[in-house]
Amino acid sequence: MHASRPADQSVEVLAASERDLLRRELCVRFGTRPKLADGIFLRVWRSGPLAGQPKVPVAMQDMVDRGLMVVRAGSPYMARAYFTDAGLDALRWLAAQRRGLDPVQFAHVRQELGMGELDSVGPE
Repeated sequence: MHASRPADQSVEVLAASERDLLRRELCVRFGTRPKLADGIFLRVWRSGPLAGQPKVPVAMQDMVDRGLMVVRAGSPYMARAYFTDAGLDALRWLAAQRRGLDPVQFAHVRQELGMGELDSVGPE
């Protein structure tokens, strides 16, 4: 007999590699809280046949393929990936998971998603 999933357990919206990428990219760095509206910075190929095109990590490419993110090149030297509405819903799902986004470490993301107030957790 197979063990069934509890009724309240939802289907995984983001793969483990995607969750890891988002945690890495959305964490506070050097005292600066990244903003969802600013997108996620991507490096750009400098030479070769792909020169000027963004270097999109595999996990992010999976999200782009599923319509959760869109990649836009700002210049030949910079590109960013932005969340679509479906991507913001997936991020809300991640923040709502018990082990998704730590409420203290990612308070700034939770606030932008409308999921909680930002407490004074550190310098702006």
